[in-house]
Amino acid sequence: MGVSSEKLKDSKFISLIAVFASFNVVCDTLIGPPLPFSGVWYSWVFISEPITGIILGSGAGFFSSFIGVMIGHLIFFRGAEEFLFTLGATIGTMISAFVFRGKLKIVLVYYLVLLGAFFITPVAWQLPFWGMWDVYLALGFVFVVIILVKKWKNLWNVKSNACLFHILALSTFIGLEADVLFRIFIFIPCQTYQFFYGYNVNALQAIWVLGAVETSTKAALSTIITVIIGLPIITVVRKMGFIPSKD
Repeated sequence: MGVSSEKLKDSKFISLIAVFASFNVVCDTLIGPPLPFSGVWYSWVFISEPITGIILGSGAGFFSSFIGVMIGHLIFFRGAEEFLFTLGATIGTMISAFVFRGKLKIVLVYYLVLLGAFFITPVAWQLPFWGMWDVYLALGFVFVVIILVKKWKNLWNVKSNACLFHILALSTFIGLEADVLFRIFIFIPCQTYQFFYGYNVNALQAIWVLGAVETSTKAALSTIITVIIGLPIITVVRKMGFIPSKD
């Protein structure tokens, strides 16, 4: 009795989830050089999370990333509190998937809600406003893309290799900054900066200044890498008979 094409497709999809989960484990256990062991991302997980969502979609991408970072954090233990913060990677994966598939209104709501929660927190008013410039830039891109795609729908055609370059770049950057925003939400509005670490305002201000440089540098690096490797990965996945999910 032969194996149905639907079952073969399902088995390929499950295998793909496992491959990307393993990729996330590897990236999450790579710590330090040549990048500093500090900031939002202690590991290289910022490389794996966007492409995971882009290929697998929001649901499967979230699941694959979740497995990867949980195992990665067990292998390289960074403190119990880091299991909470690393959920940002799974959120970033999901947002990258939404952006790639043109579901930008969901992304816009996410950004506005979390930024709103940040700005109504009193301690946020004492932090350098420019320290989150990359998050504001990502939000700006979301607004611009929503406006442009309404006029020129062909700008967001994932079947076009010419369009894939800017779609991959924006999906990566906006997804990573969504990860950053989630961690900021846990850190400031949820006040874990005080409960977990006992930081005062001066310490937070120093963290904000450092993060303004380090986080944006890592996001830029990931964006460049994803644009370079994304197109060939999508080509291979399509040849396997699996087209990136529409979810």
